[in-house]
Amino acid sequence: MNSHKKKIKTITKKLKKRSSSEFLSLKKKTISHEVPKLRDKRNSDKKIDISDLDEIISIDEENLICIAEPGVTFEKLVDATLRYNLVPAVVSELKTITIGGAVAGCSIESMSYKLGGFHDNCIEYEVVTAKGDILICTPDNENKLIFQMMHGTFGTLGVITLLKFRLKPGKQFVKITYDKYSNIKEYKSSIWDHYIKKDVDFMDGIIHSPKEYVLSVGNFVDTPPYTNKYDWTKIYYKSTANRKEDYLETPDYFFRYNKGVTNVYPKSFIFRLLFGKIIDSNSILKIANTFRKITPESFIPITVDTFIPFSKIDEFIDWYKKEVNHFPLWCVPYNVVHKYEWISEELLNDINDDLFLDIALYGLHREDKEYYYKIIENKLSELGAIKTLISKNFYSEEEFWKIWNKENYDEVKKRTDPDNIFRSLYEKTCRASMGLD
Repeated sequence: MNSHKKKIKTITKKLKKRSSSEFLSLKKKTISHEVPKLRDKRNSDKKIDISDLDEIISIDEENLICIAEPGVTFEKLVDATLRYNLVPAVVSELKTITIGGAVAGCSIESMSYKLGGFHDNCIEYEVVTAKGDILICTPDNENKLIFQMMHGTFGTLGVITLLKFRLKPGKQFVKITYDKYSNIKEYKSSIWDHYIKKDVDFMDGIIHSPKEYVLSVGNFVDTPPYTNKYDWTKIYYKSTANRKEDYLETPDYFFRYNKGVTNVYPKSFIFRLLFGKIIDSNSILKIANTFRKITPESFIPITVDTFIPFSKIDEFIDWYKKEVNHFPLWCVPYNVVHKYEWISEELLNDINDDLFLDIALYGLHREDKEYYYKIIENKLSELGAIKTLISKNFYSEEEFWKIWNKENYDEVKKRTDPDNIFRSLYEKTCRASMGLD
């Protein structure tokens, strides 16, 4: 912790000395796992350097607790915890997603049907405010609202500089079974059965078409008859349609989508054979960011991560087939273990489901992108569903604050960033990201 305290002292000193009211963004070691925003105003912001906050401080085997800095990637974290036959309670799907980013951006994965999101398994944050003050935030101390509002607010309320979170027992291998269904009714029934029984370690799926639904259920195992990998020429999501079962080493399971979920690059077998070892989701994002000034807007596909109440899935899928009709889709069941303070009371009052499905749309190329983003946003609002803010967002400010909780947001903002140097959530995700003032 001595090393960590020295790093924090440097950061707080710079913030306390800062007199400018110019917007400030974070300089990190890893690329942000958001959809590339070619005209994002944050590219020209002044920066506060937090790139050295990337160390694991401790792993407590007895109490199943890890303490780590926000820049720790899930690849590094899984490697460290598996040495003790432990894993993070929820592991994001890409190797270079950081644990700080997982909180700020609402990361979930196939353990989420039981455990919720990564944030739901955190028990303490150290937060540095825009004024350079250090706050210890837990779900039950005087900073409990700040703790909850760090989730899903994309770094606009301060800087998480340390996280304490839960681990769970794990094994070195995972067996996956691919259950096939021809309609949404049977698919939902199987998801619900596992959700009630909590009888598998992992559950997610791929909707390959309106008549082809695959539910991938996994369990830790001690000794596999073989192991498979999807880090070169083979594409994981495609394999779910063809295989009945699979065995992977645990890190290979966690990062089975690292080349892309349903939008894998390179797309052709020949190019994957030649370049597949060195190209992944991280390198694609780096390329897009590096060449953003010359990258055509048409290069960036429509990407939407939705969270839909389980009771509304039939209606959403029927609508989606008629209005969008792009497949495959990634499906991640998600247990809402906490009524989030960052969601508006108006929206929460209309939600009766504890189980949601994250239906993720990747790689859609259509000419009128704004039209598709907007009709999806409108349909989600109609269903009492939401989306993450990682992609393009076309909400008006009035529409936005009907979904996100402005009262709670403003209360925390006054304490952690009263001069708005990190921008507001609406400004950052709906205005600045589009190149708008």
